[in-house]
Amino acid sequence: MRILLVEDDRMIGEAITVALRDAAYAVDWVRDGESALRAIGNQEHQAVLLDLGLPKLDGRALLRKLRAAGSTLPVIIITARDALADRVDGLDLGADDYLVKPFAMDELLARLRAIIRRQGGQATPVLSNGLLQLNLSTREVQYGDAQVLLTAREFALLQALLLRPGAILSRAQLEERLYGWNEAVESNTIDFLIHGIRKKLGAEVIKNVRGAGWMVARQP
Repeated sequence: MRILLVEDDRMIGEAITVALRDAAYAVDWVRDGESALRAIGNQEHQAVLLDLGLPKLDGRALLRKLRAAGSTLPVIIITARDALADRVDGLDLGADDYLVKPFAMDELLARLRAIIRRQGGQATPVLSNGLLQLNLSTREVQYGDAQVLLTAREFALLQALLLRPGAILSRAQLEERLYGWNEAVESNTIDFLIHGIRKKLGAEVIKNVRGAGWMVARQP
């Protein structure tokens, strides 16, 4: 999952960025609404964490523009505005969730996992294509009788594939989901991660489509 964080407070932004990266998310962080609009237009993200009190273009105006343009990109508002009227307004403008500062990072991560489940059409904290079962809370994956714990990057890669079983993701698409703007990507990283997953679960788990990319099978 590649997350766009829109937060102008440096301390809060840094803390959220560290927590998200530790949880295997790729993070792009901007500090004003206009930069957020450009980022959304130029880069694929799976969710936005949106503060409301932003310079240049505030969070409400940004959210209104997104929904008016037909964007269904999931948005979680993160703000210190805790009045009932603010929460109702944010949700009515099109936010998928509303989280009041200060909040526990574990709660933020749980709400992101809920968004991932909805994107994957799952009601439980598990992504599955009928063969693989990936637990979003524990990073454990089950395949047949094997149940193993993945590294953060292995988890992120397999999660990206399981969100779209049967779809081929190229090297560039996988890198976009695993790394933020300021993170260096080595040329063989994807191959190394896929090798690690196959070593743990079997070579047939992730299929290579020559010249195109990688995929996991659809539900049989």
